[in-house]
Amino acid sequence: MIDVTMNRSASRRDFLRVGGLSAFGLSLADYLQAAAPVLAPTRKKNRASSVILVYLGGGISHHDSFDLKPDAPEEIRGIYKPIASNVPGLQVGELLPNMAKTMDKVALIRSAAHNNDHHETATNWVMSGRFGSAFGDYPAIGAVVAHESGFAGTLPPYVSVPRNPSFTWELGKSAFLGGRYESFKAGDPNAKDYKVQDVAPSEAISPKRAERRQNLLEAVDGLARKVQANDQIATYDEFRQRASDMLLSGEGRRAFAIEEEPEKLRDRYGRTTFGQSCLLARRLVAGGVRFVTVNFGGWDHHAKIWDGLQNKLPDFDRGFSALIDDLHERGMLSNTLVVAMGEFGRTPKINKDNGRDHWAPAGSLLMAGAGVKPGNVIGATDRQGAYATKRPVAPADVAFTVFDSLGIDPRKQIVTPDGRPLEILDQGESVKELF
Repeated sequence: MIDVTMNRSASRRDFLRVGGLSAFGLSLADYLQAAAPVLAPTRKKNRASSVILVYLGGGISHHDSFDLKPDAPEEIRGIYKPIASNVPGLQVGELLPNMAKTMDKVALIRSAAHNNDHHETATNWVMSGRFGSAFGDYPAIGAVVAHESGFAGTLPPYVSVPRNPSFTWELGKSAFLGGRYESFKAGDPNAKDYKVQDVAPSEAISPKRAERRQNLLEAVDGLARKVQANDQIATYDEFRQRASDMLLSGEGRRAFAIEEEPEKLRDRYGRTTFGQSCLLARRLVAGGVRFVTVNFGGWDHHAKIWDGLQNKLPDFDRGFSALIDDLHERGMLSNTLVVAMGEFGRTPKINKDNGRDHWAPAGSLLMAGAGVKPGNVIGATDRQGAYATKRPVAPADVAFTVFDSLGIDPRKQIVTPDGRPLEILDQGESVKELF
């Protein structure tokens, strides 16, 4: 495991917390400081300009969504019936009627497979493409994209909506790359009067309060100038200016201003956190954000799975199908890669609590856009949906495909804080059947 306990971004965050600086509206500047501009390397021609990852944390049941086994015994097939999609011969679960009409725009991989069924470990694996510990030894795909893309313009290169996934702690982070490549957390776009912290104009303040702010900022700046060894603190003024530019230009406000969308379109996505998160993701990639994670957890149905899926699948069905259709109608699907996946599938056999448990050897995921062949079905599982029998797709293969689509060399070496060169991915290959 790579030691990240002493990285400089952590020291900077601890420093800025002293005196309650976040209460003075500095968190965006904090973020922008961390997102120091770097020169984007020369890359080969890429298929995608942006990626939207819809992360189904907990592990969606493939048996009840995209890989039904209607001829299996009752304790395996469950209660949902398959329905025909608009792709000849392809069926999906009955709780996915909108996706049934959208399958001609996506590719379905039915053979996602690995060998770890622990939430945190598996999540960090599939979100990075490299196997490590539960604590996230390797940077998430989005963090690597931010590292390779640099900070161009006023919007962050990597955004999570509402936030990064978590179970007992936050997952899919930037690991040894440090705080400058962490995701910008957008919050819940379905919240009443949704505003992103520090991207909306601040409230009017009294002259006395303004003076206190100025005095505090001057104290911070004076200390920062004394800490010459910390380049992030020493250049804090530059990033405060970036925060100011973001506010003054209006670009950040426009990208996050989901209230500007027509009411009918917002209804189409669904007035839920997930539905509005998908809509915000579309706005963000239109604004130039390179990687957006839409975090939609709650799929860990060890008990009463039918009650759980009755709540989750219709929400996913509505929001994800609307995202694909909306991107397609706007001509954005051609250069936006969309991925929907969880960390693993669920057990073939329904357990004593009427649920399905963790199951890593088989699962389903979706990809669309950026040259992905629509209506394509890749891989297969056995009669019980227990094991991939055709074209297994590993976490490294998914990550490799994403990097390759963006024109990022998955075998490129990046340098750890201790000076050790490390390949972005040490395994995997592009899923060529997608294209």
